[in-house]
Amino acid sequence: MKIISGIYKNKKIYTLNNNKLKPTTSINKKILFEWINKNIINKKCIDCFAGTGSLSLEAISRKAKYTLLIEKNYKIANIIKKNFKNINKKKFKIKIKNSIKWLKKIKNIKYDIIFIDPPYEKINYINKIINIIEKNNIIKKKSLIYIETKKNNKIKIPHQWILCKKKIIHSSIIMLYKKIN
Repeated sequence: MKIISGIYKNKKIYTLNNNKLKPTTSINKKILFEWINKNIINKKCIDCFAGTGSLSLEAISRKAKYTLLIEKNYKIANIIKKNFKNINKKKFKIKIKNSIKWLKKIKNIKYDIIFIDPPYEKINYINKIINIIEKNNIIKKKSLIYIETKKNNKIKIPHQWILCKKKIIHSSIIMLYKKIN
């Protein structure tokens, strides 16, 4: 895996051979960043299930201001650290925490773009994260929310989020929402 575009284009992204780790495919990542490319510059991002950090690396490469990566698995978090080794430390922060528990503690810290891409079998994680984001006021009007999951998973989307883009790729579905108020 490599960074697709931006200032770190072609930088190698290290991964683990681990069935708990499901890096976003190059196809999905390419589509996502085509969707949000004009909206990424100087934006604050949060990667709720960071994995290798691939989405955050791509965001920083495309001039996002900052990204917070949350990953609860220590071995996987060490891969993130390896992938971010030569990246400006002011551009990111890694939290080795459970996303659901950690986000419950945040109040009124706003992010412009949120990546929600948990392991596919953890559909309840997506719904819990969405509820926490709304309850704790973590996003603002016009924030973008990227969700990736299995195409048959049922997600409860708040009425103030509108679907901007959606694409089914093999057995997965990727969606981009915008908070409208």
